[in-house]
Amino acid sequence: MNIVVVEDHDALREITVKSLRGMGHDVRGADSAEALVDEIGVRPIDLLVLDLNLPGENGISLARRFRAAQPHVGIIMLTARNQITDKLAGYDSGADIYLTKPTSVEELGAAVLALARRIKHPKPDMADLLLDQAALTLRGAQQVVGLSALEAGLLAAFTRAPEQRLDHWQLMAMSEDLKKNTLEAQITRLRKKLVQAGAGEHPVKAIRSQGYQLCVRLVAI
Repeated sequence: MNIVVVEDHDALREITVKSLRGMGHDVRGADSAEALVDEIGVRPIDLLVLDLNLPGENGISLARRFRAAQPHVGIIMLTARNQITDKLAGYDSGADIYLTKPTSVEELGAAVLALARRIKHPKPDMADLLLDQAALTLRGAQQVVGLSALEAGLLAAFTRAPEQRLDHWQLMAMSEDLKKNTLEAQITRLRKKLVQAGAGEHPVKAIRSQGYQLCVRLVAI
């Protein structure tokens, strides 16, 4: 299992990472939601072990974003918050399992194994690219590429669309700057940035008289 432990308490994070590694998992640590982006890269994540009280974006918000972007990922919340309202909020935001501190290594390990049996992994035919909508970056195997707000919005819209296809009118509705005579140029620039990040030669396909289709697996957070 590829696991990321998001915990801002340094000693607790190190102990948790070490314990899960001792169970045979590939485990990395992050001290905040922002640091998690650097840990993701283009490497898949099977499971998040997530604290709620984090600096910056809290665990509830992070879980909700991650669950929407990567529904197959398991989420274990490990937190000192033990009120029923906290637990309900945790499950509502996408947690699979909610554990309260202090939790034994054995219980956490059992929770990880229980989730491992249920997680279904997608089988992409290309390496993932990571779209960070807040940072306006596209992270791929080759490098991190900066995006404009419009470019990030277009990519996010493609990921939400059925079969990652959008019609011309849907794309043009996203910005007053997108007209029929400027849309093709915008898509051309977007293709170049996808290729620069490592997406392959033909990341966006034109569908004649209809629109465009994104032809690379893209994870948006």
